Formats: sequence, structure tokens, C-alpha cells
Amino acid sequence: MTSDHNTPSQPTAHTATHPPGEHGTDPATAAFLAHRSLLFTVAYEMLGSATDAEDVLQETWLRWSGVALDEVRDRRAYLVRITTRQSLTRLRTLGRRRESYVGSWLPEPLLTAPDVAEDVELADSLSMAMLLVLETLAPTERAVFVLREVFDLGYGEIADAVDKSPAAVRQITHRARAHVAARRPRETVSEASTRDALEAFRRATETGDLQGLLDILAPDVVLLGDGGGVKKAIPRPIVGADKVARLLLGGLSKVTASLRPAQVNGHPALIVRLDGALDTVVTAHVDNGLITGLYAVRNPEKMTHMDRETALRR
Repeated sequence: MTSDHNTPSQPTAHTATHPPGEHGTDPATAAFLAHRSLLFTVAYEMLGSATDAEDVLQETWLRWSGVALDEVRDRRAYLVRITTRQSLTRLRTLGRRRESYVGSWLPEPLLTAPDVAEDVELADSLSMAMLLVLETLAPTERAVFVLREVFDLGYGEIADAVDKSPAAVRQITHRARAHVAARRPRETVSEASTRDALEAFRRATETGDLQGLLDILAPDVVLLGDGGGVKKAIPRPIVGADKVARLLLGGLSKVTASLRPAQVNGHPALIVRLDGALDTVVTAHVDNGLITGLYAVRNPEKMTHMDRETALRR
């Protein structure tokens, strides 16, 4: 949605962060702003793209602003339904777009506030590893799984949102759960464990300590890089501690880089700056104290939500 559709009375991606009523006292605006963080979280969980989630919210607002509120029994549920339907439409378009994406595709990283990590279930659903698992679901399966497992919506509410019967939603939920269970990380890792592993990773890479890097990487670690054809990145996954360690140290030895801790998607992460400019966002999955997955986003088009914290809610 382009800015041509934004009028001063519409809560856009940026203005909607203000409290309800600041843009007027009309009930439609107040309801939208009150649930904006929830709606953004729903859209992002379904799309893995903050930019597209913001567009979905704009579409949601345009439709919501034309609704007769006196006919709406549950405004939150109605807004979630609009957002879900818009996300499904966009998700099908994104599927075709990602088929031609250059190199590996990774979700768009979000700089998040510490309170996101306090909701363990929400943070787990936002991890890069989990979002990549959700990418393997069909659009309707993803919508049903997200609404049921992350947001705990009832089968009737979900049925209204995805235009299926409650019985069909139950079947889809069962199928999606089995699919995710077979692919998701085995356990939820503590924030402290991830932070410790990334700190060891940071020290080893900044000092060029090959053995130190090998000691923190799992033998079968997988490195994924996303440059989107805009920035140079590995074209396909790199597997194995030795290959990953030598590739990282070889690349960093050629540049002046600084690695700093951050909170991304509700988890500890590292931000890599080259000559002071944001270059890469590195997130990791940790298992038994070792890094089993490294996700490096370099595509500058995916950095739009790394300059401010994004509010996420269930």
C-alpha cells in the first residue's frame, strides 16, 4: 500500500504506535490503535516480513474504517479476522515472489523490547528457526497454526477468519501440529544459554580464534545467509563446524567489523557493523550449549525494523 492512501486521520504503520485517541476520538480509530500491536504480530507471524505486515495493517485499517461498528459484537476478533484474510492473500503472492528470490530467504529481523522475551511462548514462535519451519506450511495451515497455537483463538473464531468450518479447522490444526513437531527445534532454550553462546561466538570471531569458534559450534552447525541479491552472501547453506568457522574468520579478517549484542525477535542476537554502518543481523539456535543454526541477514531491504524497537503482543 502506497502512501497515497494515507490521510491524516488514518493510523499508518508509524502513527499507529501512539495511544488510542491521539489521532481522534472516533471509536474505529481507538479500537484499531488498541489492538495494533496484536494485529502486527499476527501478520508478521504469518508472513515473516515486517514490511508486508505493515502493508497488511494498512489494508486492515482501510477495511475496518468502513465497517458499521454497531454491528460488530467483538471488535478484537473482527480486526484479527480482517488481518488474517489480508495476510493470507499476501502470503500466496509472497510464495510466488520467493520462488525467484536470490539465495536463501530468511525472515525479516525485528529489534524487540525485553518484554517480548518474557513471554516465552511468543518469543519461541518468533525465532528465526521457528519462522523457517512455518514457511514449510501451506498458507491456510500456517494461518490456522498461528492463530491456534500462538494466539490461542477458538476453533470458531479461526473458522471465521480462514473461511472454513470448525471441523475442518480442527483437522488442519492436527495436520499442522504434526508437521511443525517433526521440524521444529527439539526444545526451548533459555535466553541465558543463547546469550552465553553468542558471547563466546563474538569473542572468537573478533579475535580470530579458530579453536574457540569450533568449540562453540555444533559439529553439524548450519549457516544460512540472506543477501537477497543486493549484498554478497553465501548462495546456499554451509554445513559443518570447520567449514562455517573458516568461512566466517576468512571473511571477517578482510574487514573492520564490530559485533554488538541486541535483542532480535525476542532472542539474544548480534548486530554486525562495518565502518560503523549496520551490515548484518546474526541470530542463532542453540542446543545443549552449542550453536546448531546461524542465520545472517544482510539484505538491506530487510533492515527497516532494526532502527527502533517493534512492539509485539498476543
